[in-house]
Amino acid sequence: MQISDVCAAVTGGASGLGEATVRQIVTQGGRAAILDMNAEKGEALAKELGDSCFFARTNVADEAAVTHALDQAVERFGRLNANVNCAGIGSAGRTVSRDGTPFSLETFRLTVEVNLIGTFNAIRLAAARMLKHEPDAAGERGVIINTASVAAFDGQIGQCAYSASKGGVVGMTLPIARDLAKSGIRVNTIAPGLFATPMLMMMPEPARQALAATIPFPPRLGDPPEYAALACHIIENGMLNGETIRLDGAVRMPPK
Repeated sequence: MQISDVCAAVTGGASGLGEATVRQIVTQGGRAAILDMNAEKGEALAKELGDSCFFARTNVADEAAVTHALDQAVERFGRLNANVNCAGIGSAGRTVSRDGTPFSLETFRLTVEVNLIGTFNAIRLAAARMLKHEPDAAGERGVIINTASVAAFDGQIGQCAYSASKGGVVGMTLPIARDLAKSGIRVNTIAPGLFATPMLMMMPEPARQALAATIPFPPRLGDPPEYAALACHIIENGMLNGETIRLDGAVRMPPK
């Protein structure tokens, strides 16, 4: 599939990795729907990118909201053949804190609800719409790309909820790819390392520099366009299926 033929729905598309992916798709001649909770940023991005893009305020864990946004995408673009899932939240806290307080079950549940259930919600609803369209010459109907994290493999102290949610995304990648294979829909996951996203950029500069120094090469934070470049390559490379790709400069996170 060529990027110029892409009609995509990008969750978390108003900022960070999702924004970079939207920009890359549209710049290369494709079209993209921005599904995000941040209306201010989403609408501004859609206005900047023009007719090849639109914004739909979407809570990925809400079935009705995702259904409505994807239906808008199909109506506007005529089809949906790509879904990139970047929406996610972070959380931190020990299983039991030093003062004996258990980790908040509400926080754990919310993290899994957005990062894991929200990703699956988008996958299943996007795939259902892809199935309604005729396959291309290669027999392909669509491509789904999810976002995990190196925390799925190297979870640090305090990342119990976040690691569980991202580990779930990794774990469901292969079975979903197998589920959808006969329908000509590929499913892959990207597991980014330390990237200059809004979540990480909230940290103090000395802390960001210390994190960057832990990356073997290149010794810096990843740039969101590097994520977008990999996402676009996955879309174009028909042999990539059922895979989780670490994009992390060879970093392996220590316990803390």
